[in-house]
Amino acid sequence: MDTTSPAIPRALFAFSVFYGGMVCIAGVLGNKQVALGPLAIEAGIFAFLLLVVTSSAIAELYGRTVANRLVIFGFVPLVMSLGLTLIVLAVPASPSMAPDRIAAFELMMGGKPGRWLEDGTPRIWFGGIVAYGISQTLNVTIFSWLKGREGKPMLWLRSGIAGVLSQIVDTLLFVTIAFWGVFPIGQLLAGQLLAKTILSAVLVPPLIYAFVALGRWLDADPARK
Repeated sequence: MDTTSPAIPRALFAFSVFYGGMVCIAGVLGNKQVALGPLAIEAGIFAFLLLVVTSSAIAELYGRTVANRLVIFGFVPLVMSLGLTLIVLAVPASPSMAPDRIAAFELMMGGKPGRWLEDGTPRIWFGGIVAYGISQTLNVTIFSWLKGREGKPMLWLRSGIAGVLSQIVDTLLFVTIAFWGVFPIGQLLAGQLLAKTILSAVLVPPLIYAFVALGRWLDADPARK
């Protein structure tokens, strides 16, 4: 057994793998808009909320420095998945593949078939990368700052405030970068901000409690290490 390797807490390892998966799937889920009552939101919000929950839970368990590293490392699967998407879109499809399936894949992964540069897809991808990095870093920063002022018993307050503010910034950055000048974005911004604020306030605090409890459970039992 190699005793020189640094020990990684089981929960940190598990949450990091989960985080990388959510980073990659968020953009795919964002291709669909879902209706929550009168509100229409892109489905990628659910993966992004889980990113907020995971980074906050890691900040609670292991500190701000570790959580910020997780956010930085999250760029690796994000950029790699985008790069692989470009490669797959550029490689000719098999002649045996049905044309409707080819068109559906290209439409979902790259915008209009054969026109990913013209229809603004690069701006959407760039907006997603910028919004991810800034909003997730802001979430960890606010969460950790409030922890220093309010103390450990106020987990629900810290998680709610940090989640709401980070999602507001995420929406403002992404919608502005991706769609400014393409069409009027006021109504889209208003709807997305309202929906994400409500979801962040309602879902993030209880999920963080669950993730923190799971992390402590995983780290506490030597039999699972």
